[in-house]
Amino acid sequence: MFADDIPSPPNCLHAVFVRSPYAHARIGAIDSAAAFALPGVAAVLTGHDLAAHVSTQRMAPAVDGLQPMDMPVLPLDAVRFVGDPVAIILAETSLAATDAAELVDIAWEVLPAISSVDAASAPQAILVDPMVPGNRVSFQSFATPGLEAAFARADRVVEARFGQQRQTHVPMEPRSGLAIWDNGRQHLTMQFGTQAPHPYRTAVAARLGLKEWQVTVDSPEMGGGFGQKIIPLREDLCLAAAARLLRRPVRWRETRGENLTAGLQAREEMVTTQAAVTTDGRILGLTCAIDADFGAWSFFPANYMARVIAMILPGPYRFKEYGYNVAVWLTNKCPSGPMRAPMAITSWVMDGTMDAIAQALGLDALEVRRRNSLTPDDIPWITATGERYDSLTPLATLEAAAKQLGYAALRLEQVDRDSSERLLGIGLCTVVESNTYSSAFYRDAGIPGSGHETASIRIEPSGAIIASCGLMSSGQGYETTLAQTAAAGLGAAVGDIQVQIGNSDTAPYGMGSRGARGASAGGGALYMAGLKLKAKLLAIAAAMLDLNSPDSLDMREGLILRQVAGVWQESGLSLEQVARTAHLDPLRLPPGIEPGLHQILAYDPAATTYTNSTHACAVEIDRATGAIRILRYVAAEDCGTRINPMIVEGQTHGATAMGLSGALLEHAAYGADGQALAGSFMDYAIARADDLPAFELLHHDRPSPSNPAGIKGMSEGGTMGGIGALLNAVNDALAQVGARLDAQPATPARIWAALRQAQSAEEGTVLRR
Repeated sequence: MFADDIPSPPNCLHAVFVRSPYAHARIGAIDSAAAFALPGVAAVLTGHDLAAHVSTQRMAPAVDGLQPMDMPVLPLDAVRFVGDPVAIILAETSLAATDAAELVDIAWEVLPAISSVDAASAPQAILVDPMVPGNRVSFQSFATPGLEAAFARADRVVEARFGQQRQTHVPMEPRSGLAIWDNGRQHLTMQFGTQAPHPYRTAVAARLGLKEWQVTVDSPEMGGGFGQKIIPLREDLCLAAAARLLRRPVRWRETRGENLTAGLQAREEMVTTQAAVTTDGRILGLTCAIDADFGAWSFFPANYMARVIAMILPGPYRFKEYGYNVAVWLTNKCPSGPMRAPMAITSWVMDGTMDAIAQALGLDALEVRRRNSLTPDDIPWITATGERYDSLTPLATLEAAAKQLGYAALRLEQVDRDSSERLLGIGLCTVVESNTYSSAFYRDAGIPGSGHETASIRIEPSGAIIASCGLMSSGQGYETTLAQTAAAGLGAAVGDIQVQIGNSDTAPYGMGSRGARGASAGGGALYMAGLKLKAKLLAIAAAMLDLNSPDSLDMREGLILRQVAGVWQESGLSLEQVARTAHLDPLRLPPGIEPGLHQILAYDPAATTYTNSTHACAVEIDRATGAIRILRYVAAEDCGTRINPMIVEGQTHGATAMGLSGALLEHAAYGADGQALAGSFMDYAIARADDLPAFELLHHDRPSPSNPAGIKGMSEGGTMGGIGALLNAVNDALAQVGARLDAQPATPARIWAALRQAQSAEEGTVLRR
């Protein structure tokens, strides 16, 4: 049951937002008289109406180089991007609200718009936010002490450029929800799809001046989130305030156009690397400069997404000298937020730099990677930025993917084939994916919250088991995998466990689903809680069997087993019998054992968990049209303990498809005037089934030592690898004719233009000769 399936409660109002048609404009008088005159319209609320009921969000964590930003629930004086919400219409039907929104008359004073980083950084540029000088909202730099010396002793410095276009999340189900205010109890219920019910509740309560026990977040099933549904956005807060103010339920259904242009966007970054290398292609040092387009408002700390890119850029390669400069700029575009793999460009940048080194030195791209890759002897490895890799297998996945793809044979074919009509390209990309971020990471990034997750397992007298944690599924299959991890720790049958997630009143407080932390943080916490509760069950079982110790006992599939002469045998006891004793016959419990069976456990990873994979693909490019055909696609991955292999496969397929779709097609484009140009699927293209290849998956799993179950996250690496493998394959093909794509998307038109440019340059060289 998705949010839109929930029946409207009696007396429910429907909300529609009046949005700015301009990228940058001052808000003059707002005349809503004509809108009020329509039958069924209950209220028209502006930013000034709501300011007394919803506090302004101030984004000002103590991070060096980060400028503070304030954001009211609705703009008070000026709008900053096309789609900025200005007023909320509340009516008896959604049709009446939609009609009324068309009649709200606003006196606009249109201002010049900033539509690019170049425009934002220009001298005397108009300010997107008057409080952010020069439009640079964040700047951080870093360099290891030996970086300059590494460049001084290099045989060559190789430079490469990479650009990623602005994209958006495109969940199957746009945002929607229902806010219900109970005036008698002074209680707010938010039925909104959210990936993080408890942090969502905390934010809503704080912004509305409520205690957290006055707010219940009940997240229904979600048709995708991908980072867009983590925090309460302004529309959610407007609904909550309107329900409280009007004492009536309020619901909202986001249109696809609203979602594409105003629901959060991501990924617009430009990166330049310089690699100090030896003549045999070994990296001595690396620098990168990142410029990120953050959009108009700050829902997240502006340093966050770009910082992750810089932090993990060295990836699977063995060099210690590294430095970066990261600048984040405000523009008059939809605000940025995390999107599945917010560091998505990282692996393309690093492995694309490897390809640039190979091309500059006349070396084989696979061999350059081998010479620089971390080996088993290097693990554990501390990166230049202080990150610890305690369980990676990058060289193993690289070799496996290259072998499965038939790398050597493809290189021979590339040399022998007639490339006058079609170019063959081979792309490799090894990914180091950060997941299960530690509390230290969130603190250093300035993000409220932590890396911990809390699990609860409760066994009722009948033996029925209720497992819960602070995650919320948006299609990942948590209800299955979390039941499996709880069952594995407890020794219970999966069919006896119900997983309850998504309701802030019944689930323990946790950090939610984000950053590929579901299995390792949530599953890890449930596994460890199961182990603890199992120890109590076995202690009770030992007393019931008149044993002095539970050392010879175990529980599997809900049956108590006893080891006799080295052989496990059924003891005659079941989980149901032990549970009944624990709850209903406490006098039979051994000394020191409390009645009942309920275990709560919080798991806070000591450090960020990392996993790895290598993606490899072969593509063919039609020189006449620029069209790409993916011939083969292989992914070799190490995701630690696989709880459910089918779900792992599905997550890898989905993440890779998302990466390929973004690299091939997607573009949340804006005009020079800041006008949004991709407000429907006619303009914002996403991959269809026939655009994507079959995925060949290989596994080289090495359990993580950071939690007892050996679990690693793995749901974002496919996005990173898909981008890198495809773009590297495209550029490998184009390099044969002297062409290159420095920026995504790799559409036929852009590839064709690159081919024509290279042809013109070649023809000009011939004429000069």
